[in-house]
Amino acid sequence: MTADPTALRRRLRRPVLRAAVTVVAGAGLLATLAPAAIAQPADRSLASGCHGALHLLAADRADRTDSAEGRTDSAGSRADRAAADAALAGLTDPGYATSALGALRENGRLVWRNATGVAALGGRPADPDGRFRIGSVTKTFVATTLLQLVGERRLELDDRLECLLPGVVPNSTAITVRQLLDHTSGVANYTQDPAFDPYDQDWLTDRRFRPYSLQDLVDIANRYPPAFPPGQDWAYSNTNFVLIGLIIEKLTGHSWQEEVTHRIIRPLHLTGTSMPGDSPFIPGPHAHGYLKTAAGPADVTLLDPSMAGSAGAGISTTADLTAFVGALLGGHLLPPAELAEMERTSATSATGGGRNYGLGLQRVDTPCGTLWGHAGGIPGYTTLVLGSADGKRQFAASVTVYDVGDGTAANAAWNKLAVTALCGPQASALGPSTVPGPAPDLARTAP
Repeated sequence: MTADPTALRRRLRRPVLRAAVTVVAGAGLLATLAPAAIAQPADRSLASGCHGALHLLAADRADRTDSAEGRTDSAGSRADRAAADAALAGLTDPGYATSALGALRENGRLVWRNATGVAALGGRPADPDGRFRIGSVTKTFVATTLLQLVGERRLELDDRLECLLPGVVPNSTAITVRQLLDHTSGVANYTQDPAFDPYDQDWLTDRRFRPYSLQDLVDIANRYPPAFPPGQDWAYSNTNFVLIGLIIEKLTGHSWQEEVTHRIIRPLHLTGTSMPGDSPFIPGPHAHGYLKTAAGPADVTLLDPSMAGSAGAGISTTADLTAFVGALLGGHLLPPAELAEMERTSATSATGGGRNYGLGLQRVDTPCGTLWGHAGGIPGYTTLVLGSADGKRQFAASVTVYDVGDGTAANAAWNKLAVTALCGPQASALGPSTVPGPAPDLARTAP
């Protein structure tokens, strides 16, 4: 059910939709650099509730030339690798996913990487080096970029949204940057709009190729009332990170994609990672993503990622994601103060989501300790990246979820993969973890 390439290119020549457009579409989103290399702050005075960040739009940025090591190592026992391979196949063999990719990095080196299933139905095996859409894992890249700006004193976490983007959403005078990053703002989630239904036939045939600006997505969110007053509760909203993308663009004068690329992707030599604008293609080798429909499998590999924007448009590989989270948690992308803020979970909500969510980072408790990372989903693809707080051990996986008739079993298989890879095959007897599973992504909501 993919579109004709000629018609697709014709669609892509259409201008980006603006605020006056009333017909909307999209899809559900499920979201080595030394600190010394970060640009030094400029001295300036503070204003009440606003940090005067708009006065530093032309601030210089330091060059970043350090890199992350990406060599494959033979470390780890053969039994551990075999157990991880079996856990990976536990997602594809029962048909929960058409492909599954996984990788484990220790002390900067890949010690395990594999793929099971097929790159396309009836086609070749999946490629362990393949690229995939990372959905909301994009949020961790975007949060890291924003926190670098905080470290450079371009803004503060307690700055009011109104000072940065006046009148952009209801309650903007009461919403802080921190509340956007930890989902306590109450801003409506734009993906609740009925048009953001990947199982709708119009979306499958046409709407998934429709381009959006970040402001378009905010305008869609503004059709719905706030979920709660700022700071009074916790609710995951993709709109929060669309607003973070707009803030990055306002402060730097560059697109959020350019800033993430300049500050993270290039310095870490993440050659399989990109933050696309509206190109529907996944560059390089990749597995196809499918949705199960009454008419059979619908190939949704091609879509316009601007529907996700700075909340979930990214593309990456398992090797790159492990390198990224290792550099982040190892203290190579943020100063200690900003990294500590990123790992501070919300104290507002009594719900598990709020208790386990920091600033663009999710905390996951496993049998071998507390890990940090993020889960993500976009039609056809589910992703997870986790790492130890000391930056020494990282895991990443991508599955092209397809036939999850038994969500409990599918989530258990996903949980087993993460725990087996991170903690070893004996960990399953030590107790359950809280690894976000793939099945909720099919409910067309964020993870």
